[in-house]
Amino acid sequence: MLMFLILTSSSSRNDLTKSEQTSNDPTSATGTVTDKDGNVYKTVTIGTQVWMAENLKTTKFRDGKPIPYVMVNATWADLTIGAYCWSNNDASVNKVTYGALYNWYAVNDSRNIAPAGWHIPSEAEWATLTTFLKGRSLAGGELKETLTSHWSSPNSGATNSSGFTALPGGYRKKDGAFSNVNVMGGWWASTEYSKSVAWYRYVDYSSSNIYSCSTYKNSGFSVRCIKD
Repeated sequence: MLMFLILTSSSSRNDLTKSEQTSNDPTSATGTVTDKDGNVYKTVTIGTQVWMAENLKTTKFRDGKPIPYVMVNATWADLTIGAYCWSNNDASVNKVTYGALYNWYAVNDSRNIAPAGWHIPSEAEWATLTTFLKGRSLAGGELKETLTSHWSSPNSGATNSSGFTALPGGYRKKDGAFSNVNVMGGWWASTEYSKSVAWYRYVDYSSSNIYSCSTYKNSGFSVRCIKD
């Protein structure tokens, strides 16, 4: 996987007292939100934040204009505008479960891919979620869907106690190649790292960790929106 692994300042919270652990146990309240295509998503309250509990799959910006759909690897690699695709270019298999993969230019487009009243989470908002879920060494497990219907075995540490239901939609490399469906799930942050690189978070099948990384903006990752 092509990435720059960058450790965040969030520290592990495995040493919390029993009372602190109890106060930080997520109590999820569910709702729904609808995107411009009419897709309806479950939502979940985790701490003070409200998140989509499913990956975004809209094909339109908030103003109704279409997001460019790009299948060809070479075209994807040259993009400097927003675009989306389906994992392995197979909507029939991957759209409903894993949603779309978007490049960071789509995430950063002023027309917005998030529904009204929602936005793409910043790196700081991802950090808040991670801290609430007992730190980066445990948060991945609390985010991941349980069992191995979608995740490769062993899906270590998965409890989905948060109700986030993280799924392994894989990602699209900057050269357009697809990788790691069923192995990892990655989600963009709105935060830029440099002119050509932006932040994202990912979890994988082999660990309960959540990782904070940066990679090229023309890579493709899943998106989870957070309520304004």
